[in-house]
Amino acid sequence: MDIFLTIIGFAFILLGLVGSILPILPGPPLSWIGLLFLFITDAVPNDTSFLIITLIVALSIFALDYIIPAIGTKRFGGSRSGMIGTTLGLIIGLIAPIPFGIIIGPFVGAYLGELSNKADSKTALKAAFGSFLGFVTGTFLKFIVAVVYMGFFISTFWEFKHLIF
Repeated sequence: MDIFLTIIGFAFILLGLVGSILPILPGPPLSWIGLLFLFITDAVPNDTSFLIITLIVALSIFALDYIIPAIGTKRFGGSRSGMIGTTLGLIIGLIAPIPFGIIIGPFVGAYLGELSNKADSKTALKAAFGSFLGFVTGTFLKFIVAVVYMGFFISTFWEFKHLIF
């Protein structure tokens, strides 16, 4: 059973790594589930505090991934309309069947939001760039967390491999 749980856990770690880049999948929470599967094996001692801390980090990064593009819009001179446009663009980009909708959506949403706020084209473009920069930052943070969780998984597995097999 430990081998099965370890394999399932590693599959979640890999899925989390992919999900850190693909916006459809929640990368860090999936990686955390992989850690959880490893820690529920009989071979690995249960470390509740480690699991709670890594869960908090995973959920925080997951939440920030939806907030950072709006913050980027505001930081680059965007208004409330631009932040609303960014959020709407992100949602539309998630469900739209267009390639790279998750990247294009927040950018176009921020741009259109700023234009609806009677901003000039240059200001709207600057706010849209802030939104794109926020998206890239969020993706980078998710990827780093997923890689760190993969490192935790591998090092813990390596330490207890003789008990798993």
